[in-house]
Amino acid sequence: MKYLFILLSFVFLLSCDRARQKAKHAVNKTGEVVAEAGSEFADGISKGVEKSFSNELVISGELTGAGLKAGKVSIVGTDSTTDNVLRVYLIFDNAIDRTVTVKVFDRKGQEYGRVAQPVHGRKGEAVYTDFVFDRRTNIDGKGKITFE
Repeated sequence: MKYLFILLSFVFLLSCDRARQKAKHAVNKTGEVVAEAGSEFADGISKGVEKSFSNELVISGELTGAGLKAGKVSIVGTDSTTDNVLRVYLIFDNAIDRTVTVKVFDRKGQEYGRVAQPVHGRKGEAVYTDFVFDRRTNIDGKGKITFE
């Protein structure tokens, strides 16, 4: 009887260890799947945000003729506002020193934000420039943005 008890105890411990290893493996695998899905979800959100900020960007013929181009454009906020800052990577094919007016329009073509500020750049230079609108201006993801 004593040997039977020892044998059963050994089998029980062995099966518990095997079950624990399987459970540990299952938990690790589940963690990997969840982490991968979370990463893909975050990538999807990021791509969705980039796609939603697809305003038409129009630079006037006068500014284009003066050598001004735009690269990457993003919409950001400040600590106390939401999406009222237009961050533009400006490229200067020629030296420019002038005031530029930027207007934002909604999908229906109605203007709802305007800011004018000096823009300076040397030929061949490229810089990020922030155009800060009134704090009540929440730049939509779709519409039109003009530079005049």
